[in-house]
Amino acid sequence: ATERGPGAAYHMFVLMEDLLDKLKLLSYEEEALRRHNMRPLSRCPSPAPAGGGARGRGRLHAHYFALPTNPGEQFFMFCTLAAWLITKAGHPFEQPQEYDDPNAIISNVLSELRSFGRPVDFPPSKLKAGYGEQVCYVLDCLAEEALKYTGFSWKRPAYPTEELEEEEITEDDAELTLNKLEEDVAEEESDSEEDFIDLNVLKAQTYRSDMNDTAKQDEILQSTTDAAEWNLEVERVLPQLKVTVRTDNKDWRIHVDQMHQHKDGIESSLKETRGYLDKLHNEISRTLEKINSREKYINNQLEHLVQEYRSAQALLSEAKEKYQEGSGGVNERIRVLSEITEVLERVKQETEEKGSSMTDGAPLVKIKQALTKLKQETIQMDIQIGVMEHTLLQSKLKEKSNMTRDMHATMIPEATVGTY
Repeated sequence: ATERGPGAAYHMFVLMEDLLDKLKLLSYEEEALRRHNMRPLSRCPSPAPAGGGARGRGRLHAHYFALPTNPGEQFFMFCTLAAWLITKAGHPFEQPQEYDDPNAIISNVLSELRSFGRPVDFPPSKLKAGYGEQVCYVLDCLAEEALKYTGFSWKRPAYPTEELEEEEITEDDAELTLNKLEEDVAEEESDSEEDFIDLNVLKAQTYRSDMNDTAKQDEILQSTTDAAEWNLEVERVLPQLKVTVRTDNKDWRIHVDQMHQHKDGIESSLKETRGYLDKLHNEISRTLEKINSREKYINNQLEHLVQEYRSAQALLSEAKEKYQEGSGGVNERIRVLSEITEVLERVKQETEEKGSSMTDGAPLVKIKQALTKLKQETIQMDIQIGVMEHTLLQSKLKEKSNMTRDMHATMIPEATVGTY
């Protein structure tokens, strides 16, 4: 920026104004922004709504890509306009999305810009911020290529005719303006041209005027006018003899005079400041030479230290490589150790479960209780079997006694015969 001049920092604003005109010529509001529900750019700055971003209603000011406002929003707007301009210029380009890789998008845009023959002498990281002179430059170049592809051509400007406003001049009896004098002279000339000319009358008037002139000349040779009266008459008519010429600010002659005055002022100021500038330039040149010589001397003195530093850096890199290799083996052994530890923990758990089951006396107690219960049930069954055998024996003995009694009976009653 210092090489181009002090106004280079404001070049991006001028570039942004030209870019806005080119985008409007390409109808970017209808074709690009409305499709993505974005706000158009405007020349008047207006604050963005809270949380609105580039989407929604409202307008963005014309210095949108020149000043930092919201880097994420500005970068997405830049990618959207760049993709649309590349497509408008005849090269198909996929519309980027909000979650795409910004480095890939920037690389694709710059490759398309180089294909148009435009130079790219800045790093791609300058475009990631979404604002700055590089962003305005890329969009301006793409807009020019789009205008060329669409066949647009600039026409000569048609300037409107300006009507000069007539200024009202207050008439003053004590002052005569130059315009009024010119008008009076023009009226007298027009009146004289309109009158008829008579030769005889003209001769008589000429003769009388000659006689009056000779008489006046004779009077002038010896004046009888008092000097005090003459001075009084001069003072009386002096206000009427005053002529004022009013300047018109729209007159080009005044502008030319002002330009000459400014030029003289600049030349006089330049003569004074040129000496100081030359002196400052010489001092800066001598200082730069001293700095270069001192830098060379320091480099020569510290050459061996630089070599030692480089060798130390090489040794450090080798040590880092060995450390990486050793750390890789340690990591592998740590992994194997963790696996063995897991197996050991599992075996310990199984051993504890088996040992606890072997030392536990609860199953033996349960078995003894079951045997006792079985013995009790066996005794009860034996008692029930004995009772049943006794009952069966009693029934057999009773039946046998009944049969014996019946056999020895001589006569069987009828009532008992029917029961069998």
